[in-house]
Amino acid sequence: PFEAYLADRFGPRPLVMVGAFLIALCWIIYSRAATLGVLYVGAAVGGIGTGLVYGTCIGNAVKWFEKRRGLAAGLTAAGFGAGAALTIVPLTRSLSASGYQATFFKFALIQGGVVLVAALALKKPPKGAAVRQLNPRLLQTQVDSRPMQTLRSGLFWVMYAAFVLVAASGLMVTAQLAPIATGFKIDKVPVALLGFTIPALTFALSLNNLMNGIGRPVFGWLSDLIGRESTLFLTFLAEGFAVLALAKYGSNPVSFVIVAALTFLVWGDIYSIFPALTSDHFGREYATTNYALLYTAKGCAALFVPLGSVIALRTGSWFTTLLVAAIADIAAAFLMIGIVRPMRLREVRRREATALSPAD
Repeated sequence: PFEAYLADRFGPRPLVMVGAFLIALCWIIYSRAATLGVLYVGAAVGGIGTGLVYGTCIGNAVKWFEKRRGLAAGLTAAGFGAGAALTIVPLTRSLSASGYQATFFKFALIQGGVVLVAALALKKPPKGAAVRQLNPRLLQTQVDSRPMQTLRSGLFWVMYAAFVLVAASGLMVTAQLAPIATGFKIDKVPVALLGFTIPALTFALSLNNLMNGIGRPVFGWLSDLIGRESTLFLTFLAEGFAVLALAKYGSNPVSFVIVAALTFLVWGDIYSIFPALTSDHFGREYATTNYALLYTAKGCAALFVPLGSVIALRTGSWFTTLLVAAIADIAAAFLMIGIVRPMRLREVRRREATALSPAD
């Protein structure tokens, strides 16, 4: 959140430029690392740099494209994953040809350079109501809430709870997919789909980034058309039933791959719709900081991931773990439609009325 506050105050360019330097430094540290401690230092540096770039770009996207916030955030979030996918082949080839030291150093310069050049094109949108182009289909406010005002909002904490529930469910399935497949005894069973014949687990993991990347802009775009809460209700509900299907039919290799792909497809929209929803409700000026506060829910959700293994060990199967994950998704779906939507309507009307009332 502190980095996001700096981005809101000074604009995206300097923050992303610093992020570019830290990303390059991370890979240079990796190229020279000889101990585990040095690797940890590199990972910490890279994490800060990546957070600067990702959080700043998401916040800037929803500020610029107010009519298409869902699509803008979705494309930005999808680009984050696409970049990782595009570097797999060249990284593998370079590692085979040059070794890890030369590869890490070379990619430090390439990645840092690309992010640095991209940073030069970034800027804050101009201030003033004349440039505010809100989406008439959506409930959006022109009143900007400061971060402390956001934290005092009851709605923020309901959104936070929904984010934690869905993120925990999705992270649990993603992190435990290999042991789940092993538990079903189908991890190495060949599956023939889409012209490919690949072991079930490898197939499912390969579809993870692809389906997740597709879902982010698609459902972000859909939320621009039918509303944030309605889209999240549908996708959370779909994820819940997909996880239930994984629990019931996952022992079939083909079903395992298809249902896992559907789960990944509908899970990633939290990274496109929640930034848009946060900006819709709490305004544009502090959009980066406000979303950064909400995004800490992902860290909270990660704390629940080991719980999945504990439940599986105690029950002797993954069924109960997946059932708990599905219940979390379905609960979050009804939070969005039953609590978030009416709370938003009341809060926006109240804040707009306060903003328009004459000063004493």
